[in-house]
Amino acid sequence: MTNLKSSAPTQLDIPAMPAALVRLSRLLQVEEVDLKALASLVESDMALAAAVMKAVSSAVTGVRGRVNSVQQALTFLGIREVAAITYEVSMRAAFPPIVELDLVWKRGARRGTLMKFLAQKMRLEPYAAHAAGLFEECGKAVLFRHAPDHYRSMLRAAPDDTDLAILERAGFGLGHDELGARLCEAWMLSPEAVNCVRRHLEVLRTGQLPAAPEPRELSAVSAIVWTIMNNPGKLGEAVQQYAPQIGRDPDDVMDAAEVAIERADDAGAG
Repeated sequence: MTNLKSSAPTQLDIPAMPAALVRLSRLLQVEEVDLKALASLVESDMALAAAVMKAVSSAVTGVRGRVNSVQQALTFLGIREVAAITYEVSMRAAFPPIVELDLVWKRGARRGTLMKFLAQKMRLEPYAAHAAGLFEECGKAVLFRHAPDHYRSMLRAAPDDTDLAILERAGFGLGHDELGARLCEAWMLSPEAVNCVRRHLEVLRTGQLPAAPEPRELSAVSAIVWTIMNNPGKLGEAVQQYAPQIGRDPDDVMDAAEVAIERADDAGAG
């Protein structure tokens, strides 16, 4: 376990990086990844293997009959896609099976997919965006794990995540935004993804992206995707708000957002 030093009245812990992710990171450190070893890693975890095969069957109509093994699935999906699936499965497995967390995971899957496709269309790093979207609410899981009944009451009392973070800081010393960022750091996500998770509530509250030299592009993607998921009627306003802050033409970003929505819907995310 990784201890979180904070001003909270009680100590909070986040799960250490799962063994599957430790093994994955070692495999990915070499220039040419050993697909056989990666397939063995996936096959050793039933939930992960099932998720990989499901991703293949969803990727292309009719592909189910052509992919009969995990190693074939790796070749079809690509190493980075499999790595993204491994993070998602590992995150779910690290926390207790609580109904409220099922909703967090479903939103995370949808958000991660939308952010990946939007970032890809904007020529940003798609898998850093996917990871940021997937982990954006994971700090809530840390707090549920620590004090499920108390935290459930907080969720009921807060009208939105910004107000929830205020209650979290009062009760635990840290909000789920900071906790999520620390989990990202412990699990070796990219600095851009960590920063996006850490700043996402601040961006939504102020409408302003982080000041340079902090990474800004993923925060813009996060805020635009938040609008797609929570207030789609104001997507145009969100694009006008954030696109100029990263030097992008709002019309181009709006086109990219529309493509991302279509691709996420086709992929069946959320």
